[in-house]
Amino acid sequence: MQHKNSYFCGMNDFAAIDFETANGYRGSVCSVGVVVVRSGQVVERVHELIRPRPNFYSWFTTRVHGMTQIDTDEAEEFPEVWASIAPLVSGLPLVAHNSPFDEGCLRAVMTLYDMPWPGYRFHCTCRAARRAFPNLPNHKLDTVAAWVGYNLQNHHHALADAEACAAIAMRIL
Repeated sequence: MQHKNSYFCGMNDFAAIDFETANGYRGSVCSVGVVVVRSGQVVERVHELIRPRPNFYSWFTTRVHGMTQIDTDEAEEFPEVWASIAPLVSGLPLVAHNSPFDEGCLRAVMTLYDMPWPGYRFHCTCRAARRAFPNLPNHKLDTVAAWVGYNLQNHHHALADAEACAAIAMRIL
């Protein structure tokens, strides 16, 4: 059943975003996935590895996403990566599944690098899915993605998670 949710009502242009972190510090982003949606259509997909600061991986985060320091040792740091992403998301609301985590990552890494907060506005597909699909057994990204017909095969890969988030957002717009 498709449900029009007032939280997302009228949003045809947005950027779905997902961060993975290297350790327990939210600013230790090690990868980002972005899916840009305009007029209800995916127009851009971006995935970038990021050399985190501090550059170490906890056993827990590696268990979640499978990345280690070797994967990002040669990657650019966040300011260089964000310089190519910022123009893509400029003026768009950002959408994330469990947006407090992803917004927290973005705020923390921008603070870490002394970058000004450009006033990004976040929306949460997890909260919206709880309202739109109250009878699901849970509202985890993979569960909600499956419910809206998106086959999330590579969960905890930043681009795959951003694509799933975009699919959910487009369904409950």
